[in-house]
Amino acid sequence: MRRARFSVVLRLAWRNIWRHRTRTFLLAAVVAYATVATIFYWSMMDGYALSVLEAHARYVLAPVTVAKADWFADPDPENGLRDPAPVEEALARAGARTWAPRLEFAALLTSPYLSQGAVVRGVDPKREAELSKVPGRVDEGHWLEAPGEVVLGYRLADLLDVRLGERLVISASALTGPQSLGFEVVGIAHAKVSTVDRYGIYVHLDDAHALTGLAGVTHLAVDAPLGREDATAARIAPALPAGVEAKPVWDLVGPIKTDVEAGKKLSWPIGILLAAFAALAVTSTLIVSVLERTREFGVTMAMGLDNAHLAVMIVLEAVFSTAVGWLLGVALGYALIGYTSTHNVLGPFFALFGEIWNDAGLTEEFYTHLSPVYALYALVTVAVSAVTALLFPALRAARLKPAEALRWE
Repeated sequence: MRRARFSVVLRLAWRNIWRHRTRTFLLAAVVAYATVATIFYWSMMDGYALSVLEAHARYVLAPVTVAKADWFADPDPENGLRDPAPVEEALARAGARTWAPRLEFAALLTSPYLSQGAVVRGVDPKREAELSKVPGRVDEGHWLEAPGEVVLGYRLADLLDVRLGERLVISASALTGPQSLGFEVVGIAHAKVSTVDRYGIYVHLDDAHALTGLAGVTHLAVDAPLGREDATAARIAPALPAGVEAKPVWDLVGPIKTDVEAGKKLSWPIGILLAAFAALAVTSTLIVSVLERTREFGVTMAMGLDNAHLAVMIVLEAVFSTAVGWLLGVALGYALIGYTSTHNVLGPFFALFGEIWNDAGLTEEFYTHLSPVYALYALVTVAVSAVTALLFPALRAARLKPAEALRWE
């Protein structure tokens, strides 16, 4: 009997949400809005962290850096890999997909107008282009092709007052004594990353060997999928020779990592506040909807529906309406972040912040992140708001008398 009664209440609740279409669509719209807002917020927060990671992995450092432990402690070229061949063989055995040799050293840059200290990066032009995004950001001139060429960040070029085709002298302390070489400026990079634009200077690996007197490299930059840097470092580390370590980019970014982690912690109170506002919108809509139907409930009770089943009907109607809104919000929300995760829609907007944005280690590219957990966050928000809202209507329905309900204005 109870099962039959519940079946009737279930069908009645389902019909009611479509009988009151305007009210149902309003509630569904509110729930959908709350769901979309929650999904987009968390997608953008995770997208921020991944954008910082991408900027440092592809422009400033590398997804994974392999070097001697001594070089990590003191990045002097003499602490580098004198013979990188055994390390490269170990990387091949460990399944590393791409890596590039680098030789970094301190030097003095001298133009006809100014001298400036800098850390020069010697690279293999072809292999560097497979791992770094800097070669693709050379908007003036071209990327390195042969020894005797140099590529500069555009702000550094402005500081030195050099242009394409002009000469630049680089001086360094080699093992055999001071060395100097003349270079032709063949490319100027506009990376929109502060570290590259202000301090980036790239020369051929052969020139770096000549300036330092070293035959090896300081480290190897190893490729890894975005978000898999830690796993890649952990996978290749056991295969490396003694004294050589693999460190993911997050272990090398210093205070940037601290800032991102602090931002993640701050995102939770903001996310909770956003959820509270969303819950308030859903709650107020539900309460007003139930109050407006008091006379209708009186008629329903007069036809034989008791207080307990009336409360159940109210709960079921709210569940159906919010479920429709949640499903609609999930579809719209994931369509939105699906588009913004592959199209740089937000980057130009955030780039309006100018130097503050670049100094944070971000490029003009900003993408949101896709994760199924965002739908769960939105579901929790909607569920909590619906339960909170129904406490009042359900309790009120349990005490409602048909005669009073029919006189309700």
